[in-house]
Amino acid sequence: MITYLKAVGIQAKLRPLERVALFKGYSEKKYKNLIQGGSGAFGNASTRIEAFVASGGTYVYGSYGDIDGFFREQVTELDPKKRAAILERIQHLIHEKAMFAPIWEIGGLAGVGPRVEDAGRGHIAGYPFSAPYEDVKLKAK
Repeated sequence: MITYLKAVGIQAKLRPLERVALFKGYSEKKYKNLIQGGSGAFGNASTRIEAFVASGGTYVYGSYGDIDGFFREQVTELDPKKRAAILERIQHLIHEKAMFAPIWEIGGLAGVGPRVEDAGRGHIAGYPFSAPYEDVKLKAK
């Protein structure tokens, strides 16, 4: 990643940290300028927006007042349909404001080539790799 940034004129330095130190610094907002973070945290849209988007969240370095307002509104909303509509509006605003910049795309390994009849891609919805492996078929010689 640093090589890619350097290629477009952005100087960066890799600073590896232990997991505990990383999360402590992240939550205390000690990291400035450029930080690459990823999460495998569980949760629904509301809990993830709280941690990553709404002001005061553990991983939030900046926020928008309109999104914060919608977030506070959905927290107190009791009607599930209205709450879902508010969360959808928040997600739309996040997308419109381009609050996240995807900087890599996970390249899925798949057996694709002139000798492959069926690579198995798309057999499992949402799964980016060839699967199940037993279903990958080669063309007859």
